[in-house]
Amino acid sequence: MQHRICIAEDRVGAERMKGAYAYKKLLQQYGKVALGTDFPVEKVSPLHTFYAAAIRKDLQGYPEEGFQTGNALSRENTLKGMTIWNAYANFEEEEKGSIEIGKVADFILLEKDLMTIPGDAIPNTKVIATFINGEKVY
Repeated sequence: MQHRICIAEDRVGAERMKGAYAYKKLLQQYGKVALGTDFPVEKVSPLHTFYAAAIRKDLQGYPEEGFQTGNALSRENTLKGMTIWNAYANFEEEEKGSIEIGKVADFILLEKDLMTIPGDAIPNTKVIATFINGEKVY
């Protein structure tokens, strides 16, 4: 199986790959980076998106050292990119993106803390509860 990075390089060329997925550079220039499963680098899963942005590997652990790790986001900035900055990009920061009084309470509880577990454990972390509009649905 050909890795996604090789597929991307085949399509955009080696020269343009140097600037591909430049999340940290974008963050430094703009101050926000919107991330989400509707713009997947990996399978459509928030955990896989988090892993790809912060750890910079695919689900097979490739590349071993991570892809252009100088452009990886910190875990904190990855979380912001998937929550408040994503809401901002959709002009919805007053309604969602953070847990505050008056905002839609859509969130999940995980079995492990994504901010402290080993990076390679992120994709296999289990969701233990899902809340939509403040109601537990799972």
